[in-house]
Amino acid sequence: MSQQHSAAPAPNSAVSAVEGRPDWWRDAVIYQVYPRSFADGNGDGMGDLEGVRTRLPYLRDLGVDAVWLSPFYASPQADAGYDVADYRAVDPMFGTLLDADALIRDAHALGLRIIVDLVPNHSSDQYEWFKRALAEGPGSPSRDRYHFRPGKGKNGELPPNDWESIFGGPAWTRVTEPDGTPGEWYLHLFAPEQPDFNWEHPAVGDEFRSILRFWLDMGVDGFRIDVAHGMVKAEGLPDLGDHEQLTLLGNDVMPFFDQDGVHDIYREWRLVLDEYSGNRIFVAEAWTPTVERTANYVRPDELHQAFNFQYLATHWDAEELRTVVNRTLDAMRPVGAPATWVLSNHDVTRHATRFANPAGLGTQIRLAGDREVGLRRARAATLLMLALPGSAYVYQGEELGLPDVVDLPDEVRQDPAYFRGAGQDGFRDGCRVPIPWTRTGPSYGFGDGGSWLPQPADWGGLSVEAQTGEPGSTLELYRAALAVRRERADLGAGDAVEWLRAPEGVLAFRRGEFVCVANTTGESVPMPAYGRVLLASGEITEAAGEAKVPADTTVWWSAS
Repeated sequence: MSQQHSAAPAPNSAVSAVEGRPDWWRDAVIYQVYPRSFADGNGDGMGDLEGVRTRLPYLRDLGVDAVWLSPFYASPQADAGYDVADYRAVDPMFGTLLDADALIRDAHALGLRIIVDLVPNHSSDQYEWFKRALAEGPGSPSRDRYHFRPGKGKNGELPPNDWESIFGGPAWTRVTEPDGTPGEWYLHLFAPEQPDFNWEHPAVGDEFRSILRFWLDMGVDGFRIDVAHGMVKAEGLPDLGDHEQLTLLGNDVMPFFDQDGVHDIYREWRLVLDEYSGNRIFVAEAWTPTVERTANYVRPDELHQAFNFQYLATHWDAEELRTVVNRTLDAMRPVGAPATWVLSNHDVTRHATRFANPAGLGTQIRLAGDREVGLRRARAATLLMLALPGSAYVYQGEELGLPDVVDLPDEVRQDPAYFRGAGQDGFRDGCRVPIPWTRTGPSYGFGDGGSWLPQPADWGGLSVEAQTGEPGSTLELYRAALAVRRERADLGAGDAVEWLRAPEGVLAFRRGEFVCVANTTGESVPMPAYGRVLLASGEITEAAGEAKVPADTTVWWSAS
């Protein structure tokens, strides 16, 4: 294991000094940083923790409450760090534990909380446990910590069941035993380099409770749980019996996803978290068939938040949006959890590009579409999202209106799913291109040594430098929206909206003295002027108590 462990502070020495309400997370705006693409502190072309640390004042001034960091653990990087070889060490490409400690302390001094990714469904095949399992052979106790099984067929040449990898191909890989013969198979729901843990084994639970305490002692304010729905598999690992498995994901409870046993794990984790002061939180990445099943993850004795993927996948359509908003609020209310709202992340096409294309193409799109329409809708969708009750997530660069980079040459792509057939589309690199900070420079201010993925030629015009202080820019729209949200108690709080009558294609709702109107149509729509305009995603005109709301535009009013 890494020698970095010696750099960890004594327990509780870095407890969060961030002040605020105990339930800060209920209406928090949380900013996702994808470390390799945010800022490069040492000029090697790859983002790192020092780069993130230097940009923390930018995030404070943007107006977010917390920063979620995608994985920076020691890893062979077979899946961009989601294949963890050491959960208590920082990968050298990102820095050291001392860098992580400095980042956490600086963030707290600026009033920002830090949430780190946790990857409990699987490890790297370079994790010490898995290497030992391979070396010790069949029947060894080490193999019980993963899902090793004999194969089917006359000589065990067929996988143990018909499950498929999310990245394409079978979810099983056969190993060569220490004596050189073909042997057992191991389960990996993602890449072969990511073997799934067997959470029925008590050592797995013991290890992850220890990992939680390690990072809580470092001072982190919470964890985003990767594949939170995946750790427990149905007893006996039964065949699915449907060769269109990947089309079923998110539509049915699968034998390897969203099994009820995961909730026992989270009740144990919650006991660990509650030992610590500072109002720490858990956030679930849980892909479930319905938002009602998502609510199971945020019951009072389990996790605090769960991503709302149903909302992320909703088209720019008033009726669809209203339906998913109502279902979300109705599902979360009985368990007392806040809704969450998100439009983009590191796994899907940026919403400025999704909304630039016709509905029905999914969340991974290779077409640029109409960029002007896409940006207009993205800005309007952001104001709608930030007006809803609950917590909102912002993915790095969306505040700049960045589109997906859809024309990356094949030879520069690094998404592992791209290189496997019949799995995910494999075009996640397009939303992971390093973001631009300055108008010019070898990587538009990302770092002095270029960029690990090529940036488009027009990136400088979308940079932080180009948009700062520019009236009407997307960056200034985000800054203004987050400032208004922080100032007004009727934004973010609560668990309901009061829908107002509106023309077809328009959403209108009231929350206290606040009114939000979102026009999802392609035409201007006349609406009542509900009071003083607080903010609008596009130019509106008012006369004689009426406002003309342009196509694909959201307006915030103060009715007081």
